[in-house]
Amino acid sequence: MTPPELTAVLVNYNAGDELRVALRSIADEMAEGSWEAFVVDNASLDGSARIAQEFAPHTTLIANPQNVGFGRAVNQGLARARASRVLIMNPDCRLNAGALAGLGAELDRHERCALVGPRIFDPDGSVQGSARGDPDMLTGLFGRSALLRRLLPSSGASRRNVVDESVAPGTSSVVVDWLSGACVLGRRDALAEVQGFDERYFLYWEDADICRRLRARGYHARYVPSVSAVHHVGHSSRTARASSIRAFHDSAYLYYATHVAPGALNPKRLVARAILAARCWWLLRGASDTGPLVPPHAEENR
Repeated sequence: MTPPELTAVLVNYNAGDELRVALRSIADEMAEGSWEAFVVDNASLDGSARIAQEFAPHTTLIANPQNVGFGRAVNQGLARARASRVLIMNPDCRLNAGALAGLGAELDRHERCALVGPRIFDPDGSVQGSARGDPDMLTGLFGRSALLRRLLPSSGASRRNVVDESVAPGTSSVVVDWLSGACVLGRRDALAEVQGFDERYFLYWEDADICRRLRARGYHARYVPSVSAVHHVGHSSRTARASSIRAFHDSAYLYYATHVAPGALNPKRLVARAILAARCWWLLRGASDTGPLVPPHAEENR
């Protein structure tokens, strides 16, 4: 059987009607091509998983009895992918017209490029900040949603952490350290070479990790600002706000311990743990869960 031109993998967790919008945008982009999609549902409670059936025979539902996390769920889809190109996209994201063609052309243009990502907008039209520099100790202060970045958007730390706004107009693409996993097109073979996403990350930072591991194999990621998508940030995690906050900080520590401060006795880990614990405590004030996310906590020695 001839493989399709594109495999899409969407991890669904209570995304509601957003999943339908996401799949429709893929179907519209692939109206003249062959495609398949795997909707990996992490035990949604809102019935949204049934939306996958509306796009049969292109779509296949993989229903997990419990929430296994984002990275592991993506890997379930990747294991069944038949196309050489794989679109990994959040169910609360939609492609704008021409996005897949533009991303695919840029992927073809650069042989050692493993991942390409579009300019991602918030629903209000503001740029989301999906192309970034490798996380470091300043990322918590100058990252995409940090206060200091909003106050000092032109500072060197802000521009290094969030690359989008520093790309010159008319640039076809630019090499970046890290692309948001909300919407990326990749080479299936390259992703398989690094064994997909690291399943120790339950939620968050797994995209930064895989970009770094791909780079260690001689690949790179490219940001393509001429094409775009729209992302409703955090739609699926709104019912589990407290658990999402904990997962974010657990994964941030895992990334730091793995890539920045390797070695169980590295003193930098203690500093990172203390800073992240304090930040997590601050954000958890008043946060609560109305739905079960229940991520595991990162182990101390990674």
